Amino acid sequence: MFESAELGQKTSKEAFKELEPDLRYRLLQAQQRIQIAGIPVIILLSGVEGSDRSGVVKRLNKWFDPRYLRTYAFWDETDEERERPLYWRFWRCMPQRGETTIMFGSWYTHPIIDRAFDRCDDHQLQLSLHQINMHERMLSQDNHVIIKLWFHISHKTQLKRLDKKKRFGKSPTAALFKNFAENYARFIKVSEQTIKATDTAEAPWHIIEATDKRYRDVKAATIVIEALEAQLAKIEQQPLNSPPVETETPLKASILDRIKLDLSLDTNDYVKQLGRYQKQLAKLVWEAYDQKRSIILLFEGWDAAGKGGAIRRITSTIDARLYKVIPIAAPSDEEKAHHYLWRFWRHIPRSGYLTIYDRSWYGRVLVERVEGFAQQDEWQRAYHEINFFEEQLINHGIILCKFWLHISADEQLRRFREREQTPWKQHKITDEDWRNRENWPAYEHAIHDMVTHTSSDASPWTVVPANDKLFGRVQILKTLCKTIKQAL
Repeated sequence: MFESAELGQKTSKEAFKELEPDLRYRLLQAQQRIQIAGIPVIILLSGVEGSDRSGVVKRLNKWFDPRYLRTYAFWDETDEERERPLYWRFWRCMPQRGETTIMFGSWYTHPIIDRAFDRCDDHQLQLSLHQINMHERMLSQDNHVIIKLWFHISHKTQLKRLDKKKRFGKSPTAALFKNFAENYARFIKVSEQTIKATDTAEAPWHIIEATDKRYRDVKAATIVIEALEAQLAKIEQQPLNSPPVETETPLKASILDRIKLDLSLDTNDYVKQLGRYQKQLAKLVWEAYDQKRSIILLFEGWDAAGKGGAIRRITSTIDARLYKVIPIAAPSDEEKAHHYLWRFWRHIPRSGYLTIYDRSWYGRVLVERVEGFAQQDEWQRAYHEINFFEEQLINHGIILCKFWLHISADEQLRRFREREQTPWKQHKITDEDWRNRENWPAYEHAIHDMVTHTSSDASPWTVVPANDKLFGRVQILKTLCKTIKQAL
C-alpha cells in the first residue's frame, strides 16, 4: 500500500514558489464558498512518526483564512478526557457549519498505537475500526466533509530524522520517536490494516509521500482543494425543491396502550416510600462516585406529565456537588450550527458524577419529527445514531436510565387548565403546549417508534404511569435504585 509513497517525489523551490500563489487563492476561494454554504469540514492529519505533520499544520494555518479555521492536537490525554468516553474529546472540537477543523491526531490514534504495541488484539482493533466507520458515516450524512491525510516516510528516512533529532539535543518527543522507529514494521502493518478497513466512499484516505516537505505541502493542499470543490459541486447539483413529506399511516395499536394509568398511591404510602427510596438513592450515588461510575438520567414525557417534579424528588437528597440538571429547550444558534448530538456530548459527566437531562437527544425523533424540523431521512437514521451514541456511553461504564412519563389526554387537559388558573403555575403553560396537544396522535406514533427502535437490554426505556404523580415519582425512584444497585 505504501510503495507509491516511497518514490522520492520532490518539488523544487522554484516550482513551489510558482505553485504557492494559485494554491493559496484556490484554498481561500473554496473556504469562502464552504463558509457561505454552511458546510463543516474536518481535516485529519495522521501518518508515520517523523513525517512532520506539524509542518503541514503550520502551512495550512498560513494559507487558510484563520477566522474560519480551528486546529486541535490530540496527543496527550487529560484526566478530564480519560474520565469520559473516548469520542467526547473529539465531539467538543467538531466544527460549526461553515468552519474547518484540523485534527492533528484523531480517533485513529488510539486504535493504531494500541494494536502496534500489543495493548489490544485484532478483534478489539476491528471493533474500534467499525466504530470509526459508523462515526464518520454519521458525520458525512450530516453534510460534514471529512478529509483524511496519511503522511508516509520510509524507515530509512525516519531513522535519519531520528538521528538528526539526537544531534540537536533532547526533545520531549524523542523517546516516543525512538519507540516508533524501533517498531516501524509493526506500525506500518497495523496502519495498512486500519486504512484498508476505513477507506470508504464517504471518507476516503489520501496517502501522501512526506519525504520532501514542499511536495508534501503542495499535495496536501491540492487534495483539500479538490475535496472542497467536489462537495460544493455536489451541493450545486442538488434540486432546490424539498422532498415531499410522506403521510404516516395511523397507528392501530401503540406500546402506550399497555400502560395502566389507574395505578396510584395514597399519601401515607407515598411519604413512606418516597423517604425510603430517596435515602437509598443518595447512598447509591455516593457509592457510584467511589467506584468512579458516571450516571446519566434522561426524562421525556408528555407536556405536564411531571418531569420537573420527578427530577426535584431525585435531586432533593443528593449532594449538590455530585449532579447537574441540563434542561433542553429549542437549540440555540450555536447548537444548530453543529450536529444535533453535539450539545448532548458536551454535558457527559466525569467519572463518578450524575447528569440529568430534562428532555434529551430523543427530541430528534419526537418534536423534530412531528413538527417537521427534521427531514424524514434525518429522523429515520437518528434511531441508529442514538443507539450508537448510547452504546458508547454504556461501553465506557456509564449507568444510563431512560424514562418516559405517560399520562392520558384527559389528565393532560386537566393539568393544563389547572396551570392556567394557578398564578404560580401560569408560566408553565404556553400556546406551544396547546398546539402540541393537537398533534397527540402523531406524537403517540413517534413515541411508539422511539421505544421500538431504541429500547434494548443494555439501554431499556422505563414507561412510567404518571396520571397519579405520587405513584409516578415513587416508581422512578424505585427503578433508579434497582438499576444503579445492579450496575454497581
